[in-house]
Order: sequence, then structure tokens, then C-alpha cells
Amino acid sequence: MESVYYVGLDVHKKTISYSVKTAAGEKVAAGSIAATRAALTSWAEALPGPWVGALEATLFTGWIYDHLEAHAVELQVAHPAMLKAISCAKKKNDQIDAEKICDLVRCDLLPVSYMAPPEIRQLRRVLRYRNLLVQQAVRLKNRIGGVLMECGEEYVKSRLHGKSYFYQLLDGLEHTPESAIELLAISRGMLETFQDLERRLLKGLERHPLLAERVELLRSIRGVGEVTALTWALEIAEAERFGSVRCAVSYCGLCAAQRESAGKDQRGPLSKQRNKHLQRVLVEAAKLAPRFNPELKAVHERELLRGSRNRATLAVARKLVDYLLAVDRSRKPFTPRARAA
Repeated sequence: MESVYYVGLDVHKKTISYSVKTAAGEKVAAGSIAATRAALTSWAEALPGPWVGALEATLFTGWIYDHLEAHAVELQVAHPAMLKAISCAKKKNDQIDAEKICDLVRCDLLPVSYMAPPEIRQLRRVLRYRNLLVQQAVRLKNRIGGVLMECGEEYVKSRLHGKSYFYQLLDGLEHTPESAIELLAISRGMLETFQDLERRLLKGLERHPLLAERVELLRSIRGVGEVTALTWALEIAEAERFGSVRCAVSYCGLCAAQRESAGKDQRGPLSKQRNKHLQRVLVEAAKLAPRFNPELKAVHERELLRGSRNRATLAVARKLVDYLLAVDRSRKPFTPRARAA
């Protein structure tokens, strides 16, 4: 039977350090290669036999993982926050990091991070870019209002970003310097560009054959809009990977960090180890969903009786995760449970 080799990769922007060992831990090769597809292909084809590899999750991991997966028996991605053997080491360099990743995968102790299918990751990139455009549009709106206040101009805040009202306002500015008027016009033009691009990206995602049916099912939950449904579908990727609702709630960052020792259990604020994109969207959705969903409204009101509006919002967000996960698993439209008489 042909021996299987174990490979650890420490990935950086321009170079990739590697360490190759046998199952017994004997070092076979070590070094550094350029972070290019051609260099990776030549390196993978020169390895002495079939191999199992691992690399740490970074900004550059996606394309390297996709490129090397076909060359490996198995390729895994390590969760960076759980690689304590590397982050807490006294002596640390790229070659040592690669060797430790190699040892972890060789001993089956690697903290594995989930890698979504390539198609999902590509669509996820589009959605996150759309979110960036929305953030920039909000900043421009705030800046437009700020320039008007700096110049002492009066305006109706609720109508300021309407196209017709804005240009009527701009034509009637008598005491505003020309430089400020020019900045306002530029800001408005950029705002319209960002909003147009955002709508186009969102419509393209909604109509994508990989997402259209799934998003439609998720939107059968009253209070779940297109952005919430798309964010859930693309950030979760495969709902089956969560064994319970509690695991999904933890992944979404809607529960507190736990510190338990010697029978003492301490709970802190919301954990920072979470999917920040899902957390933000679910919290925002939880603020509006009770207006449209009677079940979520009941959850919100029950928590409000305890005196905390933030707690009520988090409770609604957790219930939303429960609903979204149920629909995603069943592949059926959401049907609320009948209330007991």
C-alpha cells in the first residue's frame, strides 16, 4: 500500500511555507514557494506520493484551497482562532507554523473550519460587496445632511434623499457657498450610482438559479425580507452542517461567551467568535419582524416584560434562526404551529 504524506501550509500574500512529513512524523521536505497557481501546481506534482494537507483560514485561503483540492487525497482548512499551539508559541516563524499545522493534521487534532462550495463563496462575495455599497451610501447620506447643517440651511430630513426634493432644495440654496453646492451635487451623483449598483446586484442574486427557490422558501416566514434570506442562504451555505438550533445561534453570534470551571459558570457579553455578517442582518431584522409576524411579536412582548429591549431583540433574532433553520432543512414553506386553545 502506498504511503500517505501529511502537508502543512502556512499561507501569506506572496509566499507559502510548507512542511511534508510521513505518518510516523519523519520530515520529508520543507521550504517556501511563491503564492501563484503555476508554482503550486509544480510543487504538488513533485510531492513523493498521495498526501493529506491543511492550511490556515486567511484572506487568500479560498483560491489556494480550490486549486490544490484536486491534487490532494484530502485538504482541510484550520480554524485560526483555535490554533493555540501556533499563536501561543514562544518561537514563531513561517516554517515552524507550517510544521505545526502538519503535525496537527497528521495526529488528527486539526480544528477544522468549514469551507463552503465554490459557487456559494462566489455569490457570497457579491452579497458582501453589495453590503459595502449600502454602507457607503449611508455615509454619503449623512455627509449630505452634514454639509447642509454646516452651511445653516434648513431642510426636511424625511425628504432629503428623495431625488426631486433634493434638486429643488439645491436650486433654492441662496447663502450656501459654491464649493458646498458642488460637493452636494457630487455626493448626490455618487449616492445614485451606489444605489443603482446595489439594486442590480441584489436582483441578480435573487434570480440566480442556485438561490431563487431557496430564498423564496425562506421568505415564506413573515418578517424575513430578501436581504435576510440571501444573507442566511449564502453565509450558512449548508444548513445540514448544524446539529441543533443552539449551534446555529452560536454561529450567528446571538449568545454569550461561556466560562465554566470548578462548578462556576460565568456568562459574558455576546461572543466575538461569530459570523458578523449574519449577526448584523439578523439583529436588524429582529427589530422589524415583530411588526409583521404575530409569533415573533409575542416573543418580543414576553421579553419586554422583563424590562430589557435589547434582550427582546436578541430573543426575536434567536427565534428567527430557529424558523430559518427549520425551513432550510425541510425545504418546505414555513407553517406556524397552531396555538393551543
